[in-house]
Amino acid sequence: MKLEETVDFHVKSTWHAITRMYNQIANNHGLSQTIGYVLINVSKEGTPATKIAPLMGMEPTSLSRLLKNMEESGLIFRKGDKTDKRVVRIFLTREGVQKRKQAKSAIVEFNQRILNKIETKDLDIFIRVSQTINSLTRNSIINTLNEK
Repeated sequence: MKLEETVDFHVKSTWHAITRMYNQIANNHGLSQTIGYVLINVSKEGTPATKIAPLMGMEPTSLSRLLKNMEESGLIFRKGDKTDKRVVRIFLTREGVQKRKQAKSAIVEFNQRILNKIETKDLDIFIRVSQTINSLTRNSIINTLNEK
């Protein structure tokens, strides 16, 4: 089997193309794709910092650096939770909310272009296949961890 015939090749090359496109768009707004993704995942009620890393597939130390940079850039601020003092919540500043709107707009626009080109039945198949691959990947990780 040639590399170009593997599922991995197509998933990875497609994801890299999407990431490059989003980084180019984000760069035009003084952001990165990663920062845009964090902005989209912060709720109005504030999001615990510990919940962001798993959403992003990031290590906590990398996320800490990213959040520090975002705070210094005036996109977010941190605030202790009112009921559980161990929890630190991340909130968007006014500028963070504006940048979030730009990031969301880019995602909606790109997804609309996809929906205009791909029939609903084909998209449904793609989503089911992606979910199956995701499940197989998670199970493989769990099995590997259990073998140790």
